[in-house]
Amino acid sequence: MDQHLPPLQRPGIQSPADIPRAHARSRPDHPALVFEGRVSTYRQWDQRCSQAAQALMAALPVQGRCAYLAKNADRFFDLYMAAAKSRRVLVAVNWRLAPPEIAFILDDAEAELVFVDQLHAPVLQALRGQLPRVRMVVCIDGPADGCIGYDDWLAPHAPVDPALPALADDTVLQMYTSGTTGMPKGVQMSNRNLVGNLSKIDSGDLGPWREDDIALAPLPQFHVGGAGYGLYPLYAGGTCVILREANAALILQAFRELPITKMGLVPAVMGLILNHPDCATADFSRLDTVTYGASPIPVDLLERALATFKCGFVQMFGMTESTSIGTVLSPSDHDPQRPQRLTSCGRPATGVELKIAGADGVALPAGETGEILLRGHFITKGYWRKPEATAAAIRDGWYHTGDAGYVDAEGYLYLRDRIKDMVISGGENVYPAEVESALSRHPGIADVAVIGVPDDKWGEAVKAVVVPRAGHTLDPQEVLAFARQHIAGFKCPKSIDIVEALPRNASGKLLKRVLREPDWQGRTRSIN
Repeated sequence: MDQHLPPLQRPGIQSPADIPRAHARSRPDHPALVFEGRVSTYRQWDQRCSQAAQALMAALPVQGRCAYLAKNADRFFDLYMAAAKSRRVLVAVNWRLAPPEIAFILDDAEAELVFVDQLHAPVLQALRGQLPRVRMVVCIDGPADGCIGYDDWLAPHAPVDPALPALADDTVLQMYTSGTTGMPKGVQMSNRNLVGNLSKIDSGDLGPWREDDIALAPLPQFHVGGAGYGLYPLYAGGTCVILREANAALILQAFRELPITKMGLVPAVMGLILNHPDCATADFSRLDTVTYGASPIPVDLLERALATFKCGFVQMFGMTESTSIGTVLSPSDHDPQRPQRLTSCGRPATGVELKIAGADGVALPAGETGEILLRGHFITKGYWRKPEATAAAIRDGWYHTGDAGYVDAEGYLYLRDRIKDMVISGGENVYPAEVESALSRHPGIADVAVIGVPDDKWGEAVKAVVVPRAGHTLDPQEVLAFARQHIAGFKCPKSIDIVEALPRNASGKLLKRVLREPDWQGRTRSIN
């Protein structure tokens, strides 16, 4: 396999590391990053990426891991490109996780260097005793207890680009996604994968991108959608406006302050914007494209968004393992006069192979529901140190998504269910096995099942159905408080049903379909 990446259509950019390099040469004084009043030109950003690359090379071996545990900031993209320039790996950690979950990920990733913000520095300090591999903690927004400040960390190093070759299979970014086993897995994203993602700008799949675009990036950088979308305007030579978090008030404030032309959202955040009282008076006149994904969108919410933003919409269906690439529903497909088309997640993006397969792996004809399989250069090289899980998920180059759906006669994909029972709440993936594992530790619970139920605000909500042990009386609020001690708040059940027994078949297999039926009755699909 050729280890060197083929050139993209955009001249001078052959790997993510080339983004700051190329634009620092061609448009050095153009704003690249805007974050809370701090503006970085492409020249400044490129120099900072090179300086951080030198610092990473002094601290870590080739392909060594550093971790980012902080809310959104421009420093994330410094470190992302520094990892690409230095052949090191950036591990993006979900700051919403509970401390034990964070500790597991940092230990599993074998992170030796951790970047935090002042908000999360105390969390990391409390975990240090459980993280023998961590040698240094750097605080991105100034010194904190037990942490060196970001500027002090950079200071000993010259802003000289290491100019290392970009190897296609080098991992640049690692993100953690859970699985049916309940244990998070590190998804490795290589130069090849990331270049494949960026090429969707050149192919036109994501609509027209220009050098004068000002794109708003509010989604979490620990998600592939947030990290990936933030690179799109930078790849195009435009400006990326970073928000600390996906807050409706902050998003609307950005529209008051800047001529935003593009925005990336998840359906839950879209709903928060539309329901905010300031939305009615916001000026969206410069907005030309809204890109959204990460969870299915209710048609009524999409119709409200189309009427409010009055611009083109692009839906992306993908996942971490596919570097967020899969299918695309184009602006022309967002036609309120064709409501059925609005329930689709589009057709395969350029370079994407899609197959609907039966249990035997054989392709099914149009209209028949089966598992959605994807293949292409964007598919992860594998899970970090989990060859068996990699072999189970990727077979003959096909990534088995665990999602069920069908393709119509025109090639449009429609989702129907999740083979792996995953719940998507507000764009966050929640795997029932994780929640069930946490609740099963409760001394008063004999049996437990976790399902997703419809939720108007978040798309889906987590629901737990529990069976008490003999002689125990369960209080739902106490069970919820117990869950919060072990798992992140967004994974905790929003409702708890207490029953005498869970439905199982003759062989003892849990029938979650039976548990889900009352909540999903009357709906055309069992995801929301």
